[in-house]
Amino acid sequence: MTETAIPTDIEQAVLEACRRAKLASRALATATATVKNDALHAMADALVAQGARIVEANAKDLERGRANDMSPGLLDRLALDQDRIEKIAEALRYVATLPDPVGEVKRGSTLPNGIRLIQKAVPMGVVGMIYEARPNVTVDAAGLSLKSGNAAVLRGGSAAASSNEVIVAVLQDALESVGLPRDAVQSIDAYGREGARVLMNARGLVDVLVPRGGRDLIQTVVRESTVPAIETGEGNCHVYLDASAPLDRSVDIVLNSKTHRVGVCNAAETLLVHKDAADNLPVILEQLHQAGVTLHADDAAADLAPNDVPTVPATEEDWATEYLSLDLAVKVVDSIDEAIQHIARYSTGHTEAIVTNDIDAAQHFVAHIDSAAVMVNASTRFTDGGEFGLGAEIGISTQKLHARGPMGLGELTTTTWVAYGEGHIRG
Repeated sequence: MTETAIPTDIEQAVLEACRRAKLASRALATATATVKNDALHAMADALVAQGARIVEANAKDLERGRANDMSPGLLDRLALDQDRIEKIAEALRYVATLPDPVGEVKRGSTLPNGIRLIQKAVPMGVVGMIYEARPNVTVDAAGLSLKSGNAAVLRGGSAAASSNEVIVAVLQDALESVGLPRDAVQSIDAYGREGARVLMNARGLVDVLVPRGGRDLIQTVVRESTVPAIETGEGNCHVYLDASAPLDRSVDIVLNSKTHRVGVCNAAETLLVHKDAADNLPVILEQLHQAGVTLHADDAAADLAPNDVPTVPATEEDWATEYLSLDLAVKVVDSIDEAIQHIARYSTGHTEAIVTNDIDAAQHFVAHIDSAAVMVNASTRFTDGGEFGLGAEIGISTQKLHARGPMGLGELTTTTWVAYGEGHIRG
């Protein structure tokens, strides 16, 4: 099917926004760490001061989401209140405390001919983002892009359009208050899906594109973008209970991984249990059921469920599903290698966790799992830029080129080689 042509006025408007971002990026590339940190604090203060205005706009998005039967998990991701706004602002302040990545020397040497050579970090330039129902991402993307010397062009989706409109205006005012260009942070939400298509093809104006959201959004960007894209976020995450997994630790990690926040990419979607730890399953399944989780169990797991805990038969589709809801697939496996094989087949390469008291099993699991993050006796929910000490993240990369895992300031830079000679010529 041939896509409909993009209206000329939308194409021109989005490209013009990208051009303004490119100009703004040149000012940011040479901005001092002090100026960038002042801007981050100004942005944080402005968000808190304008909290009531942001919450009012967010209420419109939530009302629209409920009318459109948005899932509880997505509504939770969309929702803002003053407390969440203050936490978002605090993340900006934390980013201000981090070292400035721009100018960091990655390596250097003096060549035999006397040329002094260094490789240093420089900004990407213009970072584009396409994401869904996550107004906090608007702030994270703006803050991380700013600190790493990049301009940001954001497409936050119709679900959060009212929230993002106000947030971007607040951030732009804050930037201007410290002498940085407003165009360093821009939203193209007003131009809808056609605008997103223009952004995906603004090669030469946009330097990198980061999609963040569900599978359909991510794969559409990866397939159709001519701007280099970093694949992020889709999380079919697993928790594996090894033969030696203790009950109390298993319960805590499984419940936190699944139920702490269900609508996020680092929530667990499948529980694998070694047959020698299956005696723990009745208690674990009971706790999950009490937390409201629907259990999609294989025959062995279903047979171990208490009489008052309903299960539904797991299907092939369940093993491959990122639910983003209070659903969990459960399977009993014969060995750690069967668990690893299952993860290799169905994982999206995001986060996998093992619960064990056996150090050899832990090392075997870590060595054979091919994912961006592997947790040993810890919840999958820790795969997060803030939890990893990065301040925030622009996304969690599940690919292997340039960046993998939570993407913080360092992942938003590239490098330049600088050679210092004294009239050297090549013979």
